[in-house]
Amino acid sequence: MQIPLEKRFPRAVIFDMDGVLVDSEPYHIEIENRMFSKMKLDISDEEHATYMGTATDVMWRQIIEKRNLSLDAEEMTRLTNREGVPFFSGLDKLDPMPGLIRLLDFLKSKSVPMAVASSSDPETVKIIIEKSGLRKYFKHTISSGTVGKSKPSPDVFLHVAKLLDVEPEDCLVIEDSKNGIRAAKSAGMYCVAYSGAATRSQDQSEADLVIDDFEKLKAILFESMT
Repeated sequence: MQIPLEKRFPRAVIFDMDGVLVDSEPYHIEIENRMFSKMKLDISDEEHATYMGTATDVMWRQIIEKRNLSLDAEEMTRLTNREGVPFFSGLDKLDPMPGLIRLLDFLKSKSVPMAVASSSDPETVKIIIEKSGLRKYFKHTISSGTVGKSKPSPDVFLHVAKLLDVEPEDCLVIEDSKNGIRAAKSAGMYCVAYSGAATRSQDQSEADLVIDDFEKLKAILFESMT
């Protein structure tokens, strides 16, 4: 795919976390399935996939509305986070995605500011970033729940652009979910979709570019910076 020259050298790069930095989506799925089981909810894998990339409270509100349940979304979110935090805290470590460190080291060497914009709750974001050893690369790690509406709304990406003092159109976003891609595009940002094992059920057609290898991204977008 031919990439416009003006998009090859973004002034900032914003990463989603789950499924992009680390393969944590299977853990989130397991935690959520535990909650579905506890609440005796029959949520198919296909329906579950539609919530990928959204915050936990948004997922529960949609589930409750679809089924006209007498559950409280805030309480279900609290219980899900209470299930998830010790789960992630108990992991020895989380390995970064293949090839990611080389890309991060390259961007850092070129003084390109980087940030994380995730739909996970703030405590989970903190735990995962620390256990993956990636904290040193990012100027900011932001949870969408702390800044406004969850993805697919663009709030978290626009907030991060302001923190980095970069115009949205000068930002590159790396996402994996349909909701995240829509959020990035709504923010007016160039969006690269990372296609991994956890994203097979995701529609990534709205992304500007789809890759399955971070080395390919470096070669396509930053070849003249080497």
